[in-house]
Amino acid sequence: MSRWLDRLEEGACVLLLAVMTAIALLNVITRYLIRYSLAFTEEVVVSLFVWVTLLGASVAFREGLHLGFTWVVERMPRGVQRCAIWLSAALALLLFAALIYFGLGQIRSERQLGTTSEALAVPQWWYTAGIPLIGALILLRIVQGALRAQRRLGE
Repeated sequence: MSRWLDRLEEGACVLLLAVMTAIALLNVITRYLIRYSLAFTEEVVVSLFVWVTLLGASVAFREGLHLGFTWVVERMPRGVQRCAIWLSAALALLLFAALIYFGLGQIRSERQLGTTSEALAVPQWWYTAGIPLIGALILLRIVQGALRAQRRLGE
């Protein structure tokens, strides 16, 4: 995959973490200075935390840094290792395809019901939209990571 997508993915993580930090800091400052907590901060920080977690999973799949039983797999014959790579990739694809499917269903429900967030009263689906969008990126990264693992196996 091209480097610009890698940098965009990492830049989004940095930007979201910076926004989360600034919002949380603002809440701490207002709580101690004026003894009043800003209600919207928790709503935004929790939603962005979900997005950052998904982006982190995407980077982990891209770089082959996700958790795995490498000790067991490395001791298997190469043919079995290839099967293990693609079996784990297929299971991960299935998991994130289900996440996308149910995320889209949740967005559909939130739009039909007109659900808004508690503090800011913005449409709730704005927060939920990151799940299928980033989930699609994760699908791409799972395949990319499996191909990279298979190439390393051939070396």
